[in-house]
Amino acid sequence: MNTYYPGPRKPLPPSEFAFLPLGAVKPAGWLRRQLRIQAEGQTGLLPEFWESLGPNSGWLGGTGESWERGPYYLDGLVPLAYLLDDEKLKARVSQWLEWMLGSQDAFGHFGPKSLNDWWPFAVALKVLTQYHEATGDERVITLMKRFFDYMKGELGHNHMHSWAIVRWADMALSIIWLYNRTGDAGLLDLANMVRGQGHDWSWHFWDFAHTEKQTKNFPMRTHVVNNAMGVKAPGVQYLLTGWEEHRQGAERAMWVLDKYHGTAAGIFTGDEHYAGKDPIQGTEVCAVVEYMFSLENLIQILGDPAMGDRLEKIAFNALPGTFSADMKAHQYDQQANQVLCTIEPRPWTNNNMDSNVFGLEPQYGCCTANFHQGWPKFAANLWMATAGDGLAAVAYAPCELAAMVRDGRRVGVKVETDYPFDETIRITLHLPQESAFPLKLRIPGWAEGATVTVCGEILSALPGTFHTLDRVWKDGETIELHFPMKVRAERRYRDSITLTRGPLVYSLKIGERWERVRGEDPCPDYAVYPTTPWNYGLLVDPDDPRVEVVKKGVGDVIYGPDFAPVELRVKGRRIPEWGMQDNCSGPVPESPVTSSEPLEDLTLIPYGCAKLRITEFPLLEG
Repeated sequence: MNTYYPGPRKPLPPSEFAFLPLGAVKPAGWLRRQLRIQAEGQTGLLPEFWESLGPNSGWLGGTGESWERGPYYLDGLVPLAYLLDDEKLKARVSQWLEWMLGSQDAFGHFGPKSLNDWWPFAVALKVLTQYHEATGDERVITLMKRFFDYMKGELGHNHMHSWAIVRWADMALSIIWLYNRTGDAGLLDLANMVRGQGHDWSWHFWDFAHTEKQTKNFPMRTHVVNNAMGVKAPGVQYLLTGWEEHRQGAERAMWVLDKYHGTAAGIFTGDEHYAGKDPIQGTEVCAVVEYMFSLENLIQILGDPAMGDRLEKIAFNALPGTFSADMKAHQYDQQANQVLCTIEPRPWTNNNMDSNVFGLEPQYGCCTANFHQGWPKFAANLWMATAGDGLAAVAYAPCELAAMVRDGRRVGVKVETDYPFDETIRITLHLPQESAFPLKLRIPGWAEGATVTVCGEILSALPGTFHTLDRVWKDGETIELHFPMKVRAERRYRDSITLTRGPLVYSLKIGERWERVRGEDPCPDYAVYPTTPWNYGLLVDPDDPRVEVVKKGVGDVIYGPDFAPVELRVKGRRIPEWGMQDNCSGPVPESPVTSSEPLEDLTLIPYGCAKLRITEFPLLEG
């Protein structure tokens, strides 16, 4: 248990870490610049012209959209506004939250009067918990108490249905959040009622029956976003039951999704349902940000460093890979091998023709409303509190932290780094006086030869663990982490290969021509066409891929093909028989392949920078 930050109260089993309140960790360096880009992109612009978030929204008292889109938007707007300390965004938050807090009726119902679906309430409650942590507004606690009393009285006859059944864990998290602050045992009864009416995700993944692409019958249990949310459900089940099968269930979920539907970017396919491992299949951006949220909760509950590795892989690759560099356009579906983004048929499971164009509302507006949570929640949860009143670095990016540690001391932590583009992370501690407390530092599983340097003393660190430093700290002392980033080859679909370096996945840099196809400023839709060849096989040794690493520096903009901070230079040959099929790159040729085409120098850039890309390459015969 941590003295200063709420964790599970008995009889709940203890969690490994405790979340720090929103605002304890503030982004710095390149990460703050990225959040600023988001604030000036669709997150800041949408309410000015997108009807779903306009003044007639049901979540502002109007007669417009009254289901999930308002809460989805706020779930990212609230942390973004307070992490950037942006007065304009905070004023917008206040407008929405003041209406929400004033909307509760005598029975405990809040939100649009017409709302009779438990699912949007779950998202709204996540918004309220963040708002309380950022502001301390006690009206949130009052509203949640009254709403959960109302819900407990209703669930017996007004059962969860549809989306709420498969997304029950989000509701349970807010109930547990309130229980940990009030100790009201009735809330645990409610949480177990919710669990009992929800889909059993632990059993779903232990007895996994969906090992191939869905071609018919699209039940909610195979929906990509439901699964991204469902990954955390075994961890939530474990909090409520203490059962070992639930504790192990999240790891099992990640394993089966990787095995049967995994992509090189750390996510799994679903366009809109399970789609197998072919790299032309898509993944919905809602699934990307919800997988990140699931991992953040699982790290807090279980403390598994491998989940921090996965969180970083998704955050640094799949998340930016589905946005334009200015974040004024996003895709609904991204592909690992994506060589054309147009409004044409593709071999999706059941998505529409416009699913992979970049724009305002391709395919459906759920992602337009929901993507906002990705970057801000990642930034807010880089650090967590530990038992013994210490701190844990669960993911790495430039940031500043202020938190309470052992004996009531307040510590400041400054993290300076260009990670994941650079191998070195410098951590400086600021203390009013000497203080003893533990620091737990996640050592990535790929970081062979990692070192931790403390006040000049170099210590080796074991990959795939938390390295604990429990000592007396003095003001101004520094810790330097060095994570060697060896280039590795990962075998993928049809024995293809993907090159990685540290947490970054690398893709072929393809020339891009963006063509406006519909919509209006400031966020029209764009098709993207290739201007350079893409059908290459790589000539590398998969056991020891010695390629040239070119470091170019981190600029104000990162996630576009012309801004890549790091490039890999490799050799390859064109494969003429590998052509287009169904408006995608055709099936990846089975490796190894032969080609008599000239040997060429190829440039690979981080996946998140490449909007057109080949990520899973055929391997050429040596």
